[in-house]
Amino acid sequence: MKKLFSKMRDRQYSRKEKSRFEVALIYFILAIMFVIIAYPLYWAFAMSMNTTSNLYTASLSPETWSLENFRWLFTSPRSDYLLWYRNTLFVSTVVTVVTTLTVSFVAYAFSRYRFKGRKNGLYAFLLLQMFPVLMAMVALYILLNIVGLLDNLWGLILIYIGGGIPMNAFLVKGYFDTLPKSLDESAKMDGAGHFRIFFQILLPLAKPILSVVALFNFMTPFMDFILPRIVLRSPENYTLALGLYNFVNAQFSNNFSRFAAGAVLIAVPIATVYLMLQKYLISGLASGATKG
Repeated sequence: MKKLFSKMRDRQYSRKEKSRFEVALIYFILAIMFVIIAYPLYWAFAMSMNTTSNLYTASLSPETWSLENFRWLFTSPRSDYLLWYRNTLFVSTVVTVVTTLTVSFVAYAFSRYRFKGRKNGLYAFLLLQMFPVLMAMVALYILLNIVGLLDNLWGLILIYIGGGIPMNAFLVKGYFDTLPKSLDESAKMDGAGHFRIFFQILLPLAKPILSVVALFNFMTPFMDFILPRIVLRSPENYTLALGLYNFVNAQFSNNFSRFAAGAVLIAVPIATVYLMLQKYLISGLASGATKG
């Protein structure tokens, strides 16, 4: 019996040691991830507070913390930062609203109706997700030039909307599939039409997944550089990513501190939208990962 109890104690001890090791390993990995994420953020913030504008002479712990770079972005006659900010907010808002509404309509139709070509349409959505928008940039460039939307914010908006529909529609369709059709049938018995069922019953229930779609589409114009670089030519039409590039290219190679200040401010609208949709995002991300 003593040997048996001794073996049981040894097993319990080994399990505790294994559990402690696993917890320590998890915390170690989390610490590494935190450093990887936090260091670039701190670097950008510290760089934006430097009085020097040269990347190699700037310090990560400046002796004098200054808001001069932020002040220059908003007050200098040579700065178009506010114009770029307005352009980006306009593009992001239009893309978010139009894409979210369009995706919800398309997803509802594919989820609730059975029509000819439905299956092929779903296959097309899956197929389109495999190819990035950049693969079609030559054709899109020629098309925008033909219709007169090259170097125009509306041309950029149309590309973002077209590129965001396939993946998001398939995602939201999977969420609609999880909502019981008995809700539709009960509403029809009460005399509700398709639009009333969609707007008053299903759309409120789909807020979590639609919040995810809205946030991702809102973030895209703020962080995308390649598409604006191809479509836009005039400085007055630049988005933030394209405009800030001018601070660090060959002509403005000494403006890294202003570039960092402008990059830090990009987080403000994204964080604002995130906080507004926060209560829906976690459930929406979980639903998008497990449903559909």
